[in-house]
Amino acid sequence: QVQLVEFGGGLVQAGGSLKLACAASGSFFSINAMGWYRQTPGNQRELVASMPTVSITNYADSVKGRFTISRDNAKNMVYLQMNSLKPEDTAVYYCYADIVRFGGSYDYWGQGTQVIVSS
Repeated sequence: QVQLVEFGGGLVQAGGSLKLACAASGSFFSINAMGWYRQTPGNQRELVASMPTVSITNYADSVKGRFTISRDNAKNMVYLQMNSLKPEDTAVYYCYADIVRFGGSYDYWGQGTQVIVSS
């Protein structure tokens, strides 16, 4: 059993900051990629940031220069520091992880955490 749990969503004014965290727990060998997606009502889930490895980061163009993704492999955690937030960043944010278990690697998702940016 593998579980991803997110922390840190909430309400913030435009220009403010929030930090999201996601912890992976359960029985597994290792974690490959980790990252964050977001989704708004009526839209598809979109990639925000990812770390395929501990030394590679990818960002959506809309968040480059404002968001920073990081990982703590010892704690099986991924973080998303969000600065200079805009109302259009309002969404449910989901963390994901590509986790290696017996038999192969599998994608897991957190339950989502709401971020609301007021203008």
